[in-house]
Amino acid sequence: MDWQAWHDEYDDPGSRLAQRLRVVQQRIRLALDACPAGPLRLVSLCAGQGRDVLEALDGHPRRGDVLARLVELDPGNSARAEETAGAAGLEQVEVVTADAALTDHYQGMVPADIVVACGVFGNITDEDVERTIATFAQLCRSGGTVIWTRHRRPPDLVPQICRWFEDRGYHREWLSEPGAHYGGVGVHRFTGSPQPLAAGRRMFTFARHDEGQAPVG
Repeated sequence: MDWQAWHDEYDDPGSRLAQRLRVVQQRIRLALDACPAGPLRLVSLCAGQGRDVLEALDGHPRRGDVLARLVELDPGNSARAEETAGAAGLEQVEVVTADAALTDHYQGMVPADIVVACGVFGNITDEDVERTIATFAQLCRSGGTVIWTRHRRPPDLVPQICRWFEDRGYHREWLSEPGAHYGGVGVHRFTGSPQPLAAGRRMFTFARHDEGQAPVG
């Protein structure tokens, strides 16, 4: 899979991915608005080129309060994210070229106020989705927000994803309508107590995509 070429769809304003991106950016901005005054932390899993987080931060009044870490495996995409962050003057945004599935890469940044997991749940098994949600208690502070996406192709896993979150102490803040062209976007607020970060744990493994088959995060 050419993950850099996959991002090209974001440049078409009418595309599904571009529409979803705008929704995710709006939800990140609203989550920033709702954070308590003072410094805050944000982590993004499988951050790609960082368009969701970086464009949401650029121009936001809380941008100077945010210490962020974007974790992305593809070096071309992480380089693009670093370039964008630098051009926007977001020096407090760290881009890490690494496997976002490994808990080690969040050391020193969690529990975070905002956890972004976009383009993840549609590319891993159902078991890994549940395992990742269970691990978010190690990444998210009490009162923090998780923003996530998942396609709604049959079988639609979004209702089960909501149950997995809500069974683990999350309150559903917002969920896109089932018929939304761009798929599912969810926002859950953690009401439980953060767990210590377990080193050396793998949350998920990306599914293999055959030639001609696009990922559907």
